[in-house]
Amino acid sequence: MRVGFAVPQSGPWATPENMRRIATRAEALGYSELWTFQRLLYPVGHPMGPTYRAVQDPLITLAHVSAVTGRIGLGVAVINAYVQPLLLAKQLATLQTLSGGRLTAGIGLGWLPEEFEASGVDMAGRGRRGEEFLEVLRKAWADDVVEHEGGFYRVPPAHVDPKPVPGPPRILLGGTADVALRRAARLADGWVSSSREDLTGIGARVRLIRAELAASGRDAGAFRFVIRGATQVRAADEERPLTGTYDKIRRDVAELAAQGVTDVFHDLNFDREIPAADAKEAMRRAEEALEALAP
Repeated sequence: MRVGFAVPQSGPWATPENMRRIATRAEALGYSELWTFQRLLYPVGHPMGPTYRAVQDPLITLAHVSAVTGRIGLGVAVINAYVQPLLLAKQLATLQTLSGGRLTAGIGLGWLPEEFEASGVDMAGRGRRGEEFLEVLRKAWADDVVEHEGGFYRVPPAHVDPKPVPGPPRILLGGTADVALRRAARLADGWVSSSREDLTGIGARVRLIRAELAASGRDAGAFRFVIRGATQVRAADEERPLTGTYDKIRRDVAELAAQGVTDVFHDLNFDREIPAADAKEAMRRAEEALEALAP
């Protein structure tokens, strides 16, 4: 089991100084990866909650912390496919090269209608769009002359250089529906859960994906099952996985590993008590959790 930690990215504690402090300490403690997430906008009056109200850009955040670290992996979970794929391919390739090949790129289909509207992208056909999106990314990273004519995207014959060094970043796909899990098994290097995932049923997710991998002849041993842990440290244990005392959270991580999960990252951005705290108190709690939950 690889254990990662999310960078402060949402709310008043998401300062450059705090990002660097968490990143360098996580690397020193042996965490596998630093993680970020995307929220383009927050519709007025939307009930999704305070975590999404003010979110720093995920790729620029990773670029920032990559400059103060040297070994720890860098992951985004997820960038949604309502952006232009060639532009994202260039950004991811640059980050992969600048970080020395440490990037894992999670890609999602998107679910918030207002973000599609603001991006000028039709929300219909998201599954087909997502598959073509991945095709364009991979062409941009591999082909000397990139050319694409599809249902959603067109790229005239062109050079898209430089290519990522030492090679393309690993791609994870998000999603919760069975069709999304099967898509991840067919097309990606791994699957990443959402912050809303019911972790008590994660074993069924793993089994479905493994069955699809076997049916398509892919190596399940190389596939990553990544869990965003909406971790909440509390004085007493609670039934919800990754919520309670440190001992209970560590037991929950072990249970996820027993069900076939390969990666968990603790994301305190999704703890409702953290955004409500002042930045100093949020960092005190985060640094305590970073030490206590270190692999």
